[in-house]
Amino acid sequence: CLLNAPLFFLCLITLMDTRVATAELGWTAYPNSGWEEVSGYDENLNTIRTYQVCNVFEPSQNNWLLTTFIDRKGAQRIYVEIRFTVRDCSSIPNVPGSCKETFNLYYYETDAVIATKGTAFWMEAPYLKVDTIAADESFSQVDFGGRLMKVNTEVRSFGPLSKNGFYLAFQDYGACMSLLSVRVFYKKCPSVVQNFAVFPETMTGAESTSLVIARGNCIPNSEEVDVPIKLYCNGDGEWMVPIGSCTCKAGFEPDNGNVCRACPPGTFKSTQGPSLCLQCPLNSRSTAEAATVCVCRNGYYRGDADQPDEPCTSVPSSPRNVISIVNETSVILEWHSPRETGGRDDVVYNIVCKKCRADRRSCSHCDDNVDFVPRQLGLTETRVFISNLLSHTLYSFEIQAVNGVSNKSPYPAQHVTIDITTNQAAPSIVPIMHQISSTMNSFTLSWPQPEQPNGIILDYELRYYEKDHAEINSTTLRCQTNTARVEGLRPGTVYVVQVRARTVAGFGRYSSKMCFQTLTDDDFKSELREQLPLIAGSAAAGVVFIVSLIAISIVCSRKRAYTKEAVYSDKLQHYSTGRGSPGMKIYIDPFTYEDPNEAVREFAKEIDVSTVKIEEVIGAGEFGEVYKGRLKLPGKREIFVAIKTLKAGYVEKQRRDFLSEASIMGQFDHPNIIRLEGVVTKSRPVMILTEFMENGALDSFLRQNDGQFTVIQLVGMMRGIAAGMKYLSEMNYVHRDLAARNILVNSNLVCKVSDFGLSRYLQDDTSDPSYTSSLGGKIPVRWTAPEAIAYRKFTSASDVWSYGIVMWEVMSFGERPYWDMSNQDVINAIEQDYRLPPPMDCPSALHQLMLDCWQKDRNVRPRFSDIVSTLDKMIRNPTSLKAVANIPAVPSQPLLDRSIPDFNTFSSVEDWLTAIKMGQYRDNFLNSGFTSLQLVAQMTSEDLLRIGVTLAGHQKKILNNIQSMRVQMSQPPNTVA
Repeated sequence: CLLNAPLFFLCLITLMDTRVATAELGWTAYPNSGWEEVSGYDENLNTIRTYQVCNVFEPSQNNWLLTTFIDRKGAQRIYVEIRFTVRDCSSIPNVPGSCKETFNLYYYETDAVIATKGTAFWMEAPYLKVDTIAADESFSQVDFGGRLMKVNTEVRSFGPLSKNGFYLAFQDYGACMSLLSVRVFYKKCPSVVQNFAVFPETMTGAESTSLVIARGNCIPNSEEVDVPIKLYCNGDGEWMVPIGSCTCKAGFEPDNGNVCRACPPGTFKSTQGPSLCLQCPLNSRSTAEAATVCVCRNGYYRGDADQPDEPCTSVPSSPRNVISIVNETSVILEWHSPRETGGRDDVVYNIVCKKCRADRRSCSHCDDNVDFVPRQLGLTETRVFISNLLSHTLYSFEIQAVNGVSNKSPYPAQHVTIDITTNQAAPSIVPIMHQISSTMNSFTLSWPQPEQPNGIILDYELRYYEKDHAEINSTTLRCQTNTARVEGLRPGTVYVVQVRARTVAGFGRYSSKMCFQTLTDDDFKSELREQLPLIAGSAAAGVVFIVSLIAISIVCSRKRAYTKEAVYSDKLQHYSTGRGSPGMKIYIDPFTYEDPNEAVREFAKEIDVSTVKIEEVIGAGEFGEVYKGRLKLPGKREIFVAIKTLKAGYVEKQRRDFLSEASIMGQFDHPNIIRLEGVVTKSRPVMILTEFMENGALDSFLRQNDGQFTVIQLVGMMRGIAAGMKYLSEMNYVHRDLAARNILVNSNLVCKVSDFGLSRYLQDDTSDPSYTSSLGGKIPVRWTAPEAIAYRKFTSASDVWSYGIVMWEVMSFGERPYWDMSNQDVINAIEQDYRLPPPMDCPSALHQLMLDCWQKDRNVRPRFSDIVSTLDKMIRNPTSLKAVANIPAVPSQPLLDRSIPDFNTFSSVEDWLTAIKMGQYRDNFLNSGFTSLQLVAQMTSEDLLRIGVTLAGHQKKILNNIQSMRVQMSQPPNTVA
């Protein structure tokens, strides 16, 4: 190997060299009178074996010289170095014109040694010519009886070679020359270490311009950085610039460029790369070689977000100098920072609140309605305001100082405790009022007890006045219960009403202003006329209806929700030229055709059944099975399709109803509407083919992927649904059954509206989310707007209401709307202006959009174009989705709080955890001693952290359920929520 460059070496591997021969070479000459082997001297007077020929005076020379067999040893390209002398023809007296000063070099490939060489071997010339060799220097002088030699050196190469070996042949055709030496060799790139990778010896390529790739392997204790790691070996046996590299592993540093040395004790290296080992940070050490991190000394810790090169730190000492200021049932706590922060600047404070007996024998955690401002946990200030405490009650407040390593310490957080006894306080505000009944001269109101009565409620005071008059003209009314009848009112007048409670500490604050209206004679008769069709079914239903009609409450800003035109109507949608935007295609109801089959032919393409392959059943529809299959139309690529079939034994009406969905879908063309591929009507079974949606129905897809999508992804899904509904509404099409179960999802998470079978009625079974109206039709109550339930008034506005429910389904990952409430409970709740609370971690902007969709007055609900625009703004500005809607710890109306199960239905902690989908923490609870629901009800966020529940979302979900559990435990038996 020869040094060829500062970083690369050149290796020449010799296959034959006559300069080192000490005996006869034994080459074959033809004819015998041609080449002759002789001993001689080279220019340095070293003894060598040479071949010479000088028959220049004889005409037609053709002298051949053949070497012995040369094994190529895997080389693909061979180099030949020839050292020779040639006599100048002009220096030879009387030389004929046939004298030459050149000769030819040939090679002959073979897999075996040639045993005999007859005349034909030379005459047929089975050789490949390498080159004609000419002398750069010839000689003509004679010095002291010998010729003065002028030695020529020529190098030639040939290839590619594929057989085991070869012969070299030299042809003289009239020169006076001597072959002083012949060296045969090949080139290869030597083994080398570059960029912490070892590259093996590599043969050069078959051509001089060839580049041969050599793969490298990382040296010990190093790892790849760029893949692949390779060098190129060029035709001259030189390595080219390397591609890719390795670097030393974590715990090892580079030494002398090509060795990875272990970090000595007391040092570390945390990452792979070219960096050197570092000394261990303060309060840490490493006792062994190749340390990737230094272990903290006893009493010191490294936080989860701390880097390995940061010092280990300790927990803070306790807060100091606590001061308390008590004001009735609230308290202000102030304190000084700890003397020792543990070497960190992320100290925060937690407040643990306990309610104690007067004799201090036992304490329990504070009620969930206690408020902490700015917060209870993670305080950065040294001050907190605590309110909504019980009066005349002993409280113990523990102020904890924690930092980023407090959760690493086996000891409890350093804290200081202060005991405080609250004073007497007036009752809290009455949260809401309800109108039980109304006449032309009176109305009866009811309200719940204040959430914090702070003692025994002595009585209530109502204040009311006409909305158009000043508050100074108000009238007050006292009552001993939470129900009052207000009489002596004017017909058809709106009154503003407030209520407050009184204890021995005095009156609480008045409730917020609410408006209630007395009826006029015309109002009563009009309402009665509008509702007559609805009460015609039965006398009992009529009585219930009249009572509910009288109980209608009217908000101050409310207009009449329905006019006389809002009567029962279940007419199917029909073609109208006077609606929709100019140039906008209008939906045409297939049932307006005298022959519904004509609508199928117009809007749905007939498909030859031979192009359809049915593969597997994926579901069951109302009319028959649903299959996954393939469709291969002539001249088009094969695609997957969903295939709805019509079961055998159908009657003509069933066939017409089945195909009507295809007549509807065939009119739509939008990326968020399921695409109709065609129908098969000329063979059995009758089929409807639509595009195949890999992820199936949206509700089940969300349940299977609970918590797996970001808020932006969920908003994107909702935006697609809204865009599809905007398209339908612009075509004057009303869906009537918009729900997550009727939204399909493809592999790219694109949501598409489906299920357009308007004429079908849902089958009777216990799982059917529908309600049978007095008119006989069945509608999905949980998704349906109140005017559609009451009057069968279906419009795009009622679809907007349903879209709000779909939004709630998406954000709750497929939870059932209104949980386990009955359909009648849902109707009653909506009529009383109850609305679904925000799902967990739902952005407040999204919940507000849901509430907008659930406006009782359909005229003030947003249009689908407004919804699409709103969602687009949210997607363009993701920060608008960061504010999370608040879920009250104790719902003001337990009727709607069905997302949290009744703990009385569970016999063990394991059953409860399974029901709230937190079963993975079973061992954490049981091994930590929380073996009963009574013990679980006393847990705090600190307890959850201590037993290993570290994910914020899981903590929140468990704490919400624990809070509900405490409320349920505090209620007397047989209390109906």
